[in-house]
Amino acid sequence: MSADFYQVIARYYPQEGQTETVLGHLAELAVASRTEPANLSYEFYRGVENPDEIVIVESYTDAAGFDAHRSSEHFETIGLGTIIPLLENRVVVKMKASPDA
Repeated sequence: MSADFYQVIARYYPQEGQTETVLGHLAELAVASRTEPANLSYEFYRGVENPDEIVIVESYTDAAGFDAHRSSEHFETIGLGTIIPLLENRVVVKMKASPDA
């Protein structure tokens, strides 16, 4: 990435016994999110020390691109409708990132 971009890092903490289910839905959400015009990348990881912690790293061309993601049908259906209800907690950090920093 050669220009500034919008970075989102989320930590998901699924309810007890829901981690595998959340990971399955995240895989589906990631595939759909990667097709969005402003999406630069969408990756997620499972914790090593805490296998019930999931970290999502998303990059968009700008904040408007992230807003478009949040209003997409797949985010509303899979993210808000399916994944979020399975979480005990989540933390989302948004930032402007520069590849030259």
